[in-house]
Amino acid sequence: MTFDSLREQLLGAAEALGGGPAALPEILAGIVDDVGHALNEPLEIFPVCHHSPASALAMLRRLREKQPKVVYLELCEDLQPLLTELRNCRLPVAVQAFASQLDGFPKESAPLSVIAPITEASAEYQAISYALDTPGVELVLVDRSTDHVFQWQPDPEQPGQAPEAEEDLHGDAVGVEIGDLRPRFAELEEHLLHHGRVRHWSEWWDQYVEQPLAGADHDTYRQVMTMVGSLFRRLAPHDTKRYESDEDRERYMWTRIREHLAATGADPADCLYICGAFHAASRVPEAGSAPGTPDFAITPRTATTWLYGLIPSSHSAIEAQFGLAPGSVSIAATTWQKQLKKFRLTPFQLDGQKGGKKTTKALPLPTAGDAPVADHLTGYLSGPPALDGLDEEELRGWCVDIVRLARRNGYLASTADAIAVFETSILLAGMRGRARPTPYDFQDAAVTCIEKDTVPGRRDVRRLCEILLGGDRIGQVGYDALPPLARDVYDRLAPLGLNLEQRSIQRALLDLAARPELAPCSQLLWMLRYLLPDQAVRPIMGSRKLGEKHIQESWDLDLGRHQRTIIELGYEGVTVEQVLEQRLRRDAWDPKATAATALRAVENSLLFLTSPRLTDELGARAVELLAAERTVDDAPEVLGRIRRLLAYYRATTPALPSWCERFVTAGYAHYCTLLPTAFVEEETGVRQVGAMLGFLFGMESLALSLGCDRTQLEIAVRQSHPESPAKLALLWAARHQLGDLSLAELRALVDDLLGNPLVVPAVPQYVSGFVQALEPVPRLAPFVVETLSKAFGRLPDPVLLPWLPTLITALKQQAAELVPVLTREAGRTFPATLAAIDGWTPPWLARRAPATSGVARPPSAGPVGAFLAAHPASTDAVAGLLGCSGEWVVAEAVPESGFSRPLPLLTAFPATAEAVASLIGS
Repeated sequence: MTFDSLREQLLGAAEALGGGPAALPEILAGIVDDVGHALNEPLEIFPVCHHSPASALAMLRRLREKQPKVVYLELCEDLQPLLTELRNCRLPVAVQAFASQLDGFPKESAPLSVIAPITEASAEYQAISYALDTPGVELVLVDRSTDHVFQWQPDPEQPGQAPEAEEDLHGDAVGVEIGDLRPRFAELEEHLLHHGRVRHWSEWWDQYVEQPLAGADHDTYRQVMTMVGSLFRRLAPHDTKRYESDEDRERYMWTRIREHLAATGADPADCLYICGAFHAASRVPEAGSAPGTPDFAITPRTATTWLYGLIPSSHSAIEAQFGLAPGSVSIAATTWQKQLKKFRLTPFQLDGQKGGKKTTKALPLPTAGDAPVADHLTGYLSGPPALDGLDEEELRGWCVDIVRLARRNGYLASTADAIAVFETSILLAGMRGRARPTPYDFQDAAVTCIEKDTVPGRRDVRRLCEILLGGDRIGQVGYDALPPLARDVYDRLAPLGLNLEQRSIQRALLDLAARPELAPCSQLLWMLRYLLPDQAVRPIMGSRKLGEKHIQESWDLDLGRHQRTIIELGYEGVTVEQVLEQRLRRDAWDPKATAATALRAVENSLLFLTSPRLTDELGARAVELLAAERTVDDAPEVLGRIRRLLAYYRATTPALPSWCERFVTAGYAHYCTLLPTAFVEEETGVRQVGAMLGFLFGMESLALSLGCDRTQLEIAVRQSHPESPAKLALLWAARHQLGDLSLAELRALVDDLLGNPLVVPAVPQYVSGFVQALEPVPRLAPFVVETLSKAFGRLPDPVLLPWLPTLITALKQQAAELVPVLTREAGRTFPATLAAIDGWTPPWLARRAPATSGVARPPSAGPVGAFLAAHPASTDAVAGLLGCSGEWVVAEAVPESGFSRPLPLLTAFPATAEAVASLIGS
């Protein structure tokens, strides 16, 4: 047999290693058998490693030599229609399958996404370019479909998860890595890294596989890669779901290959099967192209609808997605270009490919018949690999460039540092047993010689080396390859006159008064602001609120670096408006949605969409959710949003929508029912109870006009018996609003608190409750100022100083948004100058002037009478409605006033006069 000599040598070595694993002879002999089995397959198997320059070089040579008529590629079969769009993109990009509406998978795992990144320095791209641009060549994708990727997912609980990255252009997609050669055993990897004197797997692969195979002939490359794949395959744990999934993939691919051969009658000798080296060494019974080989029963796909597209990728995104060392893909791209120049090879490239060099297609080499399989492994393994010697010119250029780049980034580097980096690189390579410094040796030397204690700029020396050796190249999807929604976005923003594909922040200035034709652009930008990440579309000047209309806006646009998110919007709909409507419906009908969520959706529909039907549906949903809620956690947000919506409708429409009326009536009954429980529950905060009372008192007039009963609120307040000080203050405020507790009684309660030394430490909590009461009872602002003034005037310093931090903390945590109201009221109450304080008397201590003899003067009638006398027609109308008869008293009858005064009305309603007088400071 071809590899009998190699098998005997390996078995002899295994016997000599008496202390090795018992399975070592079986593993070594099995590797040789796997190589022989793969090479004897009539359909040529071409093992590759993803993003490997050595694999790309070997693929380029083999395609020009063999010129296959059919290329079978390990890639999800349903991604094939996307490959022709690669010519409209700038690599690297990723083909993607996306599903947000799931049928057959857990709903909570949505959205699902599968990506397959493609770079220029990959064997797959060379095969795709060759097949698509060579007449008479067919490209067939044979791997499992994206639906089967998740059906066979080893961890079904989190099928959409992927490694996170600093700038992960792939998002939460599952990476389809073609040719995964990473060892499955941590012990094996640790052993290889230790004895190879390298830090990470990418460096080991570059040193011991990439460089030796760069110039190898086809037979040597194929045998070595199959051997490596077999090694990792036999060392992988065979009792895991991952291994079972890998074997099912192999059965799937070979079944598809045989189906295609049978359907087309293609000759296996004219075909090429490109797969990962791990799969090239497969020994499953279903592997092989021979007729009669058993087929694999492929399960049907689920009813999930998959959407397909291209998204931009980058070297750093690929490294993060597949756990590669930072900078390894950039180094591979640089190595690819260097090897092409060294061996004078012209790579295959799709016609019209963006970002690539314009090259003429080289004529294919004459086809040579396949030679018999010969043993190239024995010679390859018996001696050290033939590596290039030291390239002083290349290393010198690196050293000069890194010093120049370091200076630009704030480092105090000099020519001496360049010399030190050069010598240190050679020294490190020698210490690690290398004939020439690798990019990783150079990187370590640069960090050692240039980086000091601190990093002066944003980038450290290691990052500068990555930039120097290739940088993080970022791909871009061309306009013609974009989904309809993305193209529509670019077309509608064209009037701005900006290059939206540029990967930098651009400032857009919109003068809507001078150029009203830009109003649609403004509307679209606000919708994108809602749908895209914060940094993609950011307003600098202008806002979008109910009832507002701006004539000038300024925007920072960074759509070039967020192209992926725009593309994925295209998976949800044809236009931005359609996607926005779907998002609003999804939020409102989510199982965890609340009334506040639905009101937010209503507000957004009014801001971004002109669809009364949608707004009414969302409003009806808000009513439904409010009636079903059993907590009041969102009461503050509900109150704020319904107030804004009512104000908007009152200002723009002749009548309120029916859903608004139903929301008010339902909310009035709902909060009345929950009020007694909310007052006593510890889980319900003071802010929530204050918002409930704000809804009940603020919407009371509207609710009563719609048929609600005020008695329900009165009963709810009387049934409330809170124990916490803040809620007790809220209850007092509610009773005062209902007329059950006068202002004098409220003052008496506060005076008792300040006079009781046992209660004084809790006064800040009472004050916090009174501040929260400004939401439902805003006319209590003077009383709260009075309470604080009395506290600061009466309490001694030993009590006041420990009390003050507690007060500040309570106000900050529970009533921060209401403190400005209190501050404004204090500004109106206290003197504006320091000199006026000495002669100032607080309003609550000022004595009223005695009534004029001979004239019946109602309580607190002075300022009130002056106000009413200034508007006699209104006063007569109110008096008539209330059934008050009487005549006006002339000014001479009440000389201290100077105005006529409607005594009958004020005498009939003294409580009202007292309340008005207290409001205006009488």
